[in-house]
Amino acid sequence: MRLTDYTDYALRALLYLSVRPSGLSTIQEISDAFGISKNHLMKIVQQLGELGWVETVRGRNGGLRLSARSNDLTIGEIVRKTESDFAIVGCFADRGVATQPCVIQPHCRLRGVLAAARDAFLAELDKHTVGELAHPANELAALLGIATIARIPADALAPGGVPS
Repeated sequence: MRLTDYTDYALRALLYLSVRPSGLSTIQEISDAFGISKNHLMKIVQQLGELGWVETVRGRNGGLRLSARSNDLTIGEIVRKTESDFAIVGCFADRGVATQPCVIQPHCRLRGVLAAARDAFLAELDKHTVGELAHPANELAALLGIATIARIPADALAPGGVPS
């Protein structure tokens, strides 16, 4: 199986936003962090917003942030929504698509094996969430050039949760 750049960039954008400690991020920041096309990323972020996975704030100080429920998205859900074609071989193609018919199709068992492999691939992706893959957040944030989250040990907090 091979995922398109579209899906790859969607996953990267969601991970970036997941490790962002607070505030809004821009498409330019995500583009720069990963070295990917800003124009391509704009189309992807638009879809992520339409799906409700990313909140977009317009205006001069606008940007993006991860929607509250997006850390619970499975990687499989994301892949299913961002990939347009799971036809591993020609015999999986939509009936409306003109393809050369396979002469062994009536007795071919390969199609079933490949379908099972595709299903296993997606089942494995369903076991993992954005939030899970965004850990350790500080280390990922540092690699992406995002200011890391300062962690204060629980024993250093005064009553009321305020640093002492």
